[in-house]
Amino acid sequence: MGETMKKLYLDFETYYDVQFSLTKMSTAQYINHKDFKVWGVGLKVDDEATEWYSADETDDVLAAIDWSDIALVCHNTLFDAFILTRHYGYNPAYYYDTAAMSRGLYPNMSARLKDCVTREFPSDNTMRKGEELASAKGIRDLDPELDEQIGSYCIQDVDLTHALFQSYMVGFPESELDLIDLTTRMFVEPKLQLDQPMLLQYKEDMAKRAVSAIDASGVTREILASQQKFRAHLEQLGINIPTKKSPTTGKQIPAFGKNDPAYLQMCNMYPEHRALWEAREVVKSRIDETRAQRFIDSCNPDGSFGVPLRYYAAHTGRFGGSDKINLQNLPRGSKLRTAIKAPIGQKLFIADLSNIEVRMLAWLAKEANLLDAFKNNRDVYCEFASQVYNKPVTKADTLERYVGKTAVLGLGYGMGHVKFKDTLKTGAVSVDVTDSTAVQIVQQYRGMYTNIPILWSRMKDLLFNMISPRDYGVTYGPITVGPQQLVLPNGMALKYPDLRYAGGEFIYSTQKGIVRTYGPRLAENVIQALARIVITDQILEVHRLPEVDVVLQVHDEIIALGSEVNSDVTMEKIMDIMKTPPSWCSDLPLDAEGGVSQVYDK
Repeated sequence: MGETMKKLYLDFETYYDVQFSLTKMSTAQYINHKDFKVWGVGLKVDDEATEWYSADETDDVLAAIDWSDIALVCHNTLFDAFILTRHYGYNPAYYYDTAAMSRGLYPNMSARLKDCVTREFPSDNTMRKGEELASAKGIRDLDPELDEQIGSYCIQDVDLTHALFQSYMVGFPESELDLIDLTTRMFVEPKLQLDQPMLLQYKEDMAKRAVSAIDASGVTREILASQQKFRAHLEQLGINIPTKKSPTTGKQIPAFGKNDPAYLQMCNMYPEHRALWEAREVVKSRIDETRAQRFIDSCNPDGSFGVPLRYYAAHTGRFGGSDKINLQNLPRGSKLRTAIKAPIGQKLFIADLSNIEVRMLAWLAKEANLLDAFKNNRDVYCEFASQVYNKPVTKADTLERYVGKTAVLGLGYGMGHVKFKDTLKTGAVSVDVTDSTAVQIVQQYRGMYTNIPILWSRMKDLLFNMISPRDYGVTYGPITVGPQQLVLPNGMALKYPDLRYAGGEFIYSTQKGIVRTYGPRLAENVIQALARIVITDQILEVHRLPEVDVVLQVHDEIIALGSEVNSDVTMEKIMDIMKTPPSWCSDLPLDAEGGVSQVYDK
């Protein structure tokens, strides 16, 4: 923790133009580019006056700082710290980030500096961000007048960051600050490598596959890519066009999404046009090819890969993708995963927490059937499937177990039979069931795990509690009711701004508009938030091991980097951490699996 260190508030101003900017490029692309240039830097040490140093002064002033005793504070530290480490070679002892802190304090709200200060200091008109930077666009070398102007702009940004930091630090949990430091370090002090030749080959293979699929279909890329032209082509073939209701207009529109049940049904009805369906998917889903290029573009000159992990990317605190790369969406076994590798002489230690959300749901609901299954290492998917099919189901019964898995993972948050049926149809293993069967399975779930519907009711009560001042301080398990929020055991909060009960439903305000919530939805939020705390506590515990550094987190996986010497012993230590619950849920049954590898292939 950087509490006792000197705080250095820093903001680089850099050259940009219409094409060369962060709106067009990733952070790594922009800063590693040959055209990158620092105009100057604004610095503030603790509460001293902020100073502006122009380009020809920057090297000397940074060289004079003892970085071993510096806690760096920036707004969007991934950007400024990346410049500091990559271009100047300085590594502060600790990283703060007021943009990241803002996302934690105000989920689903803008974390731009301009919006942060307006929200934090609504009555202080002196706390407003200037717009002077636009005048320097496209100018590589600033004249004295423009240098002074940009300097004043930069000083203001540094002072605003300082004010935000002072305000945000009040009550901000230490563990969360350590997470910000760690996730920042993953990007600005990268330890992972990328297999660039493999990525280039993979991209080329994907492009060839697309050309081959289009040729086999007998139609042009233009027809396959256009909704209107694709529809016209299908009509010429005499195919009935599948439709669905538009979520925005309410009108019927073509159901051409690759996971739309009606579209999948159409494809199954016309197997003679298989080449057409495959070509359509290739043209509309070039995500792997795009991701491969983004990986290549984000690789540093030394072959290292800074992990762009976004702290508090979701309302519930989950991490997300950043810098135009979302590592949270990489499919298991994909080439893109295996392109991520450990340096020579080191290994990746990959640990995956098992069924954490279902376990947390069972724990919070006090659902004895599920808890007993987890405590005794029984397969909960097979167990529920056995009830559905009225016969013993094992892992060998792929389809039946898949139905059980979909039910256990999906029905805990109030999913009805229609959505459940669609989920089965469009999942990894397509299973088609009748409406009556779907209804039966939903009823069986609620009948077998009776405490889970009771939990939904308790969550509805908590929604009422959050809008009733007399109920502030009421507790439910490890959470405490506050005004329009639920305080979590780590000190953070699930927030529901302007929560109110209107027209027979609960609604609250977000940056994107009004959002509806209800008992099962709140249960989902709470479970995800609590599960996230379990995982992040484990991240910090694993990172404290002297043998490893945590270098990546994906969903419920923790990926650490360490020596290949005594790797079995190291992996065992990590597994012990993963299987040990926090003190606030000491009876939560946890389990994990993991392994050691040269590449990220688990």
